Amino acid sequence: MPTLNWLGKDKVVNYAAHVPYHVLNHRYNFGGASQNKIIHGDNLTALKSLLPLYEGKVKCIYIDPPYNTGNEGWVYNDNVNSPQIQKWLGQVVGREGEDLTRHDKWLCMMYPRLKLLKRLLSDDGAIFISIDDNEVFNLKLICDEIFGAQNFVASIHWRRSESQNNTAKLISIVGEYVLCYLKNKTSDSVFNKINLTAKAIKEYRYKDEHGCFRRGTISDNSRGKNLIEVVSPTGIKKTIKSIRTKEFIEAQDKRGLIYWTSSGMPYLKIYLDDSAGQVVNNWFDNVGVNEDASEILTVLNIPFEYSKPPAMIEKLISMATDKNSIVLDAFAGSGTTAHAVLNMNASDGGDRKFILIEMEDYAETITAERVRRVGGSFDFYELGEPLFIDDELNENIDVEDIRAYVWATETATEYVKPDVEDCAAFMGVHNGEAFYFHMGTLDFDFLATMRTRADAYIIFAESCAVDEEFLRKYKIEFRKIPRDIIRY
Repeated sequence: MPTLNWLGKDKVVNYAAHVPYHVLNHRYNFGGASQNKIIHGDNLTALKSLLPLYEGKVKCIYIDPPYNTGNEGWVYNDNVNSPQIQKWLGQVVGREGEDLTRHDKWLCMMYPRLKLLKRLLSDDGAIFISIDDNEVFNLKLICDEIFGAQNFVASIHWRRSESQNNTAKLISIVGEYVLCYLKNKTSDSVFNKINLTAKAIKEYRYKDEHGCFRRGTISDNSRGKNLIEVVSPTGIKKTIKSIRTKEFIEAQDKRGLIYWTSSGMPYLKIYLDDSAGQVVNNWFDNVGVNEDASEILTVLNIPFEYSKPPAMIEKLISMATDKNSIVLDAFAGSGTTAHAVLNMNASDGGDRKFILIEMEDYAETITAERVRRVGGSFDFYELGEPLFIDDELNENIDVEDIRAYVWATETATEYVKPDVEDCAAFMGVHNGEAFYFHMGTLDFDFLATMRTRADAYIIFAESCAVDEEFLRKYKIEFRKIPRDIIRY
């Protein structure tokens, strides 16, 4: 398989594995209990912080990364420990003529993020990536490398503008792309069908006593394998190159499912079934344009440029999710993905959850504010400090945040401080095992403070003063802090 090489690739291919885990500091809740999250912080670090809870659980990812047109002000600011990349840090990407390495920088920015996004995808999950001509071919090559070329689904073409620029010297660009990959594409992989459009319904222009139908091809000179003779009800004989057998045509004709033209050509009757929907094609020209997105933000009084129309993202989400799926957007911008999820839940009674990540300062004033104004509920987080410093626990991290991390790494569920009568070290019971996190020594004095009955006990402590025979007898497993804490 062809691969793409660029300046700095060797430093970022495995960089995602070395990104330190940072805690997520909960700032506030808006709108009541929900599992929706908005995270303010660099998305590379934030994605790593989602792994303990969400690895393999996200059904649909949509991202709209910088297109690297040369006109943007995106900054490559990942802390990659390489002199070659260090000199790029904090430099605003320039135009092609000013900065011939801007494509290298963009690829270095995207590669580790895509690696983490893949880990977050569920086995049957899908990722959709908006992009334009500037990086679409580079993006396709690195996605083939990360997700596997065999998991590529399609390049969706979206008409982004209603009008064209007649002052363009060469070609007026009115479209862009959405690359689609599955985590694991198999012969059984399928996307949801969508409601028939008005244009599609118009194709069912024929009608009989059973309802409206359209014509399905039987004769096809390019694909037909069977040279057969057919006779119409009016006696017209024709020899056709058919994609069906003569026996099939005769059987369907007896059931009244063949439509005969006046010239004696047979077609299969395909009846309209609104409930069945239609397979999505890769031409998106009826899901809103940039002008629609701008109008929506104007109505909401949200100042933001280059937003996508919610209808376009709704269509993508409808293809790849069920009513309880998790949807992630790591380049959240104005929060269109959350808006789309809320719209879909309102229309079909679903309970989809969204996770948005935005590194810019407007994460609260624009991203979160838009969700507020369209009636969404969420928890807002700021990216905090790293959990480990030089293989030791960061002393600035609250012990409850450490317990939340340990609980998530051990159970893959969200930590809720237990409201039971037990010692402060108690974290909860999961699958019959009681978990404790004790910043001290596991000794008999500590064991005497435990109140919860369970099938087994997992106790994290700095040291252990209880003999192994006693631990085995009472099904107690000692795990040393910080050595035995799982690292992400």
